Amino acid sequence: MYILDSSAFINEYHTTQQTASIPMVQEELEGEHAFRFDAMEGSGMHIHIPRDDAVEKVRRAADHTGDLDVLSDTDIRLIASAFELDGTLVTDDYAMQNVSDRLDVSVEVIAQDGIEEQRNWSFQCAGCGREFDEKKERCPICGSPLTRKNPN
Repeated sequence: MYILDSSAFINEYHTTQQTASIPMVQEELEGEHAFRFDAMEGSGMHIHIPRDDAVEKVRRAADHTGDLDVLSDTDIRLIASAFELDGTLVTDDYAMQNVSDRLDVSVEVIAQDGIEEQRNWSFQCAGCGREFDEKKERCPICGSPLTRKNPN
């Protein structure tokens, strides 16, 4: 089963396999993209609402990779749906791909190149430059904000 992100509807993704999405994706779409969602739902696309425990599992994985702050609730619930349904997530979102990789959820990209490796982001203080493995609101040393930094 293919779990469709909004980019699948925007980029007119087609498959002969079973598809699913979540109600929150429909809320993000406008115009012809929203009509495409409705048409696919009318032709048999499954509408899935993931369980709370699956959503929490995705949140923990996203926190571990450092992607939690850049994922929307919709993104998290799409990954949770793909995890629960043992499906393939269809998205171009790199953070979603990174968390999916952490959870061994298959991903198919549409209009972009997929990720080449999983990343565990680090966080750097804007003031003193110290690096941390975990996201904190402020640097415990100098109090400045932290920004996400590529670990490579």
